[in-house]
Amino acid sequence: MNGTEMFCYMCSMAAGGTACTVKGVCGKEPTVARLQDNLRFCLLGISAYAYHARELGHVDEEVDAFLERALYTVLTNVNFDPESYVDLALEAGRMNIKVMKMLKEAHIKAYGEPEPTEVQTGTVKGPAIIVTGHGLKALEELLKQTEGTGINVYTHSEMLPAHGYPGLKKYKHLVGNLGKAWYDQRALFSKYPAAILATSNCVMLPSKAYRDRMFTTGTVRLPGVKHIDGYDFTPVIEKALSLPPLEEEKGETVLTTGFSRSAVLGLADKIKALVEEGKIRHFFLVGGCDSPVKGNEYYREFVRKLPEDTIVLTLACGKFRFNDLDLGDIEGIPRLIDLGQCNDSIVAIEIAAALAELFGKDLNDLPLSLVLMWMEQKAVAILWSLLALGIKGIRIGPVLPAWLNDDILKVLVERYDVRLITDPVKDMQEMMGG
Repeated sequence: MNGTEMFCYMCSMAAGGTACTVKGVCGKEPTVARLQDNLRFCLLGISAYAYHARELGHVDEEVDAFLERALYTVLTNVNFDPESYVDLALEAGRMNIKVMKMLKEAHIKAYGEPEPTEVQTGTVKGPAIIVTGHGLKALEELLKQTEGTGINVYTHSEMLPAHGYPGLKKYKHLVGNLGKAWYDQRALFSKYPAAILATSNCVMLPSKAYRDRMFTTGTVRLPGVKHIDGYDFTPVIEKALSLPPLEEEKGETVLTTGFSRSAVLGLADKIKALVEEGKIRHFFLVGGCDSPVKGNEYYREFVRKLPEDTIVLTLACGKFRFNDLDLGDIEGIPRLIDLGQCNDSIVAIEIAAALAELFGKDLNDLPLSLVLMWMEQKAVAILWSLLALGIKGIRIGPVLPAWLNDDILKVLVERYDVRLITDPVKDMQEMMGG
């Protein structure tokens, strides 16, 4: 391999696989480099889930061994075979299922199984701390240390599902959720004079308006922001108490989260009866990672226009596009069911598998459609988990990941029937069989 060809592969990490146009051994377009990018994103997602499980004392040697082997493959010039990278992505999907299941079990063991819970979106009077990210362990330790201090704790974005866990919502000073998806941080954190704790990824570089009252923990680091090793959050508490207290502010809506596998499957017989009576016609899983692009308005419009005899399951921060909508219920079955964080995709998978068994059908024969917004890392790993399970007809968009090119998209379309979203009404009609 000459130096030019070597650069074609080596530059893919820095350039995201999208800037390289060198015609080396990878052909007209750097398909291998893009497949390497895809696998890297998968490994980042798996590693994030494994990290949070390890915080709670749960590890899986098979997952760790796969991460070691896959990282060696993708970060060195040892593999230039496109087909093997597809196989590795599918294996990553299977490993991601294992690690999501492990993390969910860790969360339930530590905090109890989630239960449907209403969450306020306004503020109450008093000093405050806002917690963002995915780290339930960090939130638990903060709640313990702030008990009796008069400080109110609020969740943000992917921390919203924390309110459904009995072991966390028992803390009465966990008072509500502020904001929506991750990208509203600068406006939200500037608005409220609260201390802020970032516990994982999906954190943005802070503005001067709140940099001095922001803190990081775990793997997160930000320039000019104090980092806390371990779980002694004394500096966060001291900062919160030194700031002006928040005033009472009524929220625009009340959000409901905390639907676990048991909460949904406890209604299985009723759901089956309603389906057989024609009162529930179709289920939709609508969620994933959100991004600040105009095209993602599609998802609110899609959910808003769904017929009243349909059920929407949702998870991850994409739900904030529409989780303020009042969709009502079907004879006591909520039409909007929030399953939790992105890692709670395992709950959606288990529910779908249980429904398939209940109706005596294959997963792909259920009246269930998946419509996913997503960007990278965890969401990519989840996509390959779904593909590894043989699930067909998944719709994605509007912004496609940078590692996709025509060749890779062709594989996803031809082998897995992956489809691109177009128009909310047209797509909905197609998914419901016309």
